[in-house]
Amino acid sequence: MKFEKEIEQLNKEVEALDNQELAEKQHQKGKLTARERISYLLDPETFVELDPFVETRFNNLGLEKKKVAGDGVIAGFGKINNRLVYVFSQDFTKMGGSLGEMHGQKIVRAIEMARKTGNPVIGIIDSGGARIQEGIASLDGYASIFNTMVKSSGVIPQISVIVGPSAGGACYAPGLSDFIFMVEGLSQMYITGPEVVKKVTGEEVSFEDLGGANTHGTKSGCAHFVFANEKECFTQVKKILSYLPQNNMEDPPRQKSILAELFEKEDNQRLLELVPEESEKGYDMKTVIEELFDKNTFFEVQQGFAINSLVGFARLGGVVVGVVANQTKFMAGVLDIDSSDKIARFVRFCDAFNIPIINLVDTPGYLPGINQEHLGIIRHGAKVLYAYAEATVPKISVILRKAFGGAYIALASRKLGYDKVLAWPSAQIAVMGAEQAVKIIYKREIAESKDPEITEKEKIEEIKKLFLNPMQAAKLGQVDMIINPKDTRLILMRCLEPLLTKREGKVARKHGNVPL
Repeated sequence: MKFEKEIEQLNKEVEALDNQELAEKQHQKGKLTARERISYLLDPETFVELDPFVETRFNNLGLEKKKVAGDGVIAGFGKINNRLVYVFSQDFTKMGGSLGEMHGQKIVRAIEMARKTGNPVIGIIDSGGARIQEGIASLDGYASIFNTMVKSSGVIPQISVIVGPSAGGACYAPGLSDFIFMVEGLSQMYITGPEVVKKVTGEEVSFEDLGGANTHGTKSGCAHFVFANEKECFTQVKKILSYLPQNNMEDPPRQKSILAELFEKEDNQRLLELVPEESEKGYDMKTVIEELFDKNTFFEVQQGFAINSLVGFARLGGVVVGVVANQTKFMAGVLDIDSSDKIARFVRFCDAFNIPIINLVDTPGYLPGINQEHLGIIRHGAKVLYAYAEATVPKISVILRKAFGGAYIALASRKLGYDKVLAWPSAQIAVMGAEQAVKIIYKREIAESKDPEITEKEKIEEIKKLFLNPMQAAKLGQVDMIINPKDTRLILMRCLEPLLTKREGKVARKHGNVPL
């Protein structure tokens, strides 16, 4: 047939781009090759490669001898669970996966095509950084990528999978994406390496401590997911996509199972046992989440960071929702700087991609202390207020126990824009706890009484009866329903259903000024 030999030759040239010796070096490091990663991520035989023969235009500093077709990155599109995605995978075996002009253009084209066609984009990062031989053209390559990513933000899901180094300015591509996946022992992300840190500060630090997966998963909060190996990591990338729409114009996919239907009919008595009546006692909020949402559907985000809060995706009767909860098991579930950032960013993502939000509230408020004040708890806490007030997706809040002060406003106030606020009989809604309130309101009276200790206890009980029960909030129209805990799942589903068609216009403006 006409052109058959020419096409066969071109296919052979593409296959020849993978040098077996270099591939073996990757394997010896415990790493997959760029093509192996794409093959593992995508459905079989669905990948279509773009620009496989593009190469650098530069010949500086011996670069002409290092030129390779593809310029160190593989880009194209394919399917994951029969849904289209765009992908690019940096090839560390080709010039260290360094980013030059054409390398950057290939990535930009993949992101732009993803945005134009309304499909997610996945970047697999394994690069030594900017290609020194191309000078400013390399830096401009990064600038083009960042510009394109910002324009695509909130339009399509953007996922970065770091499976090697990502150093210097290269870090900001993952930083601008929606979710960052990292692998223990392989992933590195840092602005300056250990040698620069030592020169500037005198500190000895390893790559792992400076910017390894566990560091970013637990301390900086830059990594949303950390896994033990590459294959597990790519499996979880596929999983998160099952919760997300293809773009901002679609709703998330619904997956109602037979088990979910059976579970809906259950009388959920176990919830009464999971949350202690004593408000001072902590408990594991994850057990409550498992009881309320479809079985085994909670997909936690940033599991190791700001562990006094929980955020993640789940399904409720097959409908994808974003879950935000206070984890009373740690720090009584207070809101601090890190948990504020974690919650605000997750809420804004859900709002961008039409994912309803359900809050499970049990918190004594924002964390007090000079350290938090100096580090900007006001600024960080305001992000939570801004994110929820701005969000136009369905918002439902369930107050299990405590909802005090600014944390109540942020997580449960109808005046902030919540569509439904539900409360358990154990809910306590007030400016602060009874013990703290009594010390302020009745300070003088207690001090002057014959028995200050008894007087204080009496006043605490008085405050609890007056303010720390949901009936007062219900009478003021700030709580829609006071519900039996065992009915929470069923009532949540009934409240969510009519809200799925909710439409709310935006204020006409260029954009707001979120307190970053």
